[in-house]
Amino acid sequence: MSLSIGIVGLPNVGKSTLFTALTQKGGLAANYPFATIEPNVGVVPVPDARLQQLAEIVRPGRIVPATVEFVDIAGLVQGASEGEGLGNQFLANIRETDAIVEVLRYFSDPDVVHVDGGADPARDMNTVATELILADLGTLSRAMPRLVKDAKRGKEDALKLAAVERLEAWLDEGHTARSFAASAEERASLRDLHLLTMKPILYLANVDESQAADQPTPLDVPGDIGAFSNAADSDWGSAQRPLPISAKVESEIAVMEPAEAAEYLELLGLEESGLARLVQAAYRLLGLQSFFTAGEMEVRAWTIPVGAKAPQAAGVIHSDFERGFIKAETASFADYIEFAGEAGLRAAGRLRQEGRDYLVQDGDVMHFKFNV
Repeated sequence: MSLSIGIVGLPNVGKSTLFTALTQKGGLAANYPFATIEPNVGVVPVPDARLQQLAEIVRPGRIVPATVEFVDIAGLVQGASEGEGLGNQFLANIRETDAIVEVLRYFSDPDVVHVDGGADPARDMNTVATELILADLGTLSRAMPRLVKDAKRGKEDALKLAAVERLEAWLDEGHTARSFAASAEERASLRDLHLLTMKPILYLANVDESQAADQPTPLDVPGDIGAFSNAADSDWGSAQRPLPISAKVESEIAVMEPAEAAEYLELLGLEESGLARLVQAAYRLLGLQSFFTAGEMEVRAWTIPVGAKAPQAAGVIHSDFERGFIKAETASFADYIEFAGEAGLRAAGRLRQEGRDYLVQDGDVMHFKFNV
């Protein structure tokens, strides 16, 4: 499954600089608002050291990592929901992504102008949140005549209308659709509205190089409890810390050799690149995990939802694998490494035969048997 993440924020917070560094794709990063008009799109490999460890055992023809698509969306400004600053176009681009990363300006650089006169992460966060909420209110307002008409057809449509009316009142109070109390059935009925504030969101603090390893000051999340990448689900609250990443550091390591980049990160007190930390945060936010296939042709990572069963995982590779699923020869990543591959696993009796109800675990190495 593909993963698409929209990078949003006010103009001149470092979105395009970060995008260019993460994707190593040329893009316009300029010191004026709306340097980005059309969204830039870059597909990057998901960093996962386990792939290389598997490859050292299997010696495959190639290594194929999972990928994530980043979309650099032009800066939002106050009034975007009403078309200010090409806002309608920008908001439409956000709708097409699976999740949102909002970049907040923490760095200090007097040479980089700010549309509101100076860096203020809390204010900027509220500006973007307000515009997304207003955009969703506009969506509901435009959909309401159709929903009222449909509600006369039956109970299911009437329930949807009632849910939308409650949601409209909730948004009007300044909350987001993510925090709306609704049943699973009601939430499913709302999906076709493609609400912006229903999308998972994580916040990224674009910090100075000297602060790359520091934790930013907590911020109150506007509208709801939010979703910060370095907070466990049970710890989410109204005040959380954004994920600190320095776009300047990422730009520098993007052009370094791997050994040089690792040395530089260590000097800054960082164990991983911003890309690795951001992708890990996005996987946690969206409830995703990876499993592997390993053979002579290739070692490959595949992305699946947490809680997926073996046939679903097989279907990510090919629909025929899911349709004709028989079983999955499975080993944990730790066992695969400890017993040096399939032969060692068989000899030790550690290669499991899993059926349809098996819940795939992160890092599982799997070989599917099927018949169609």
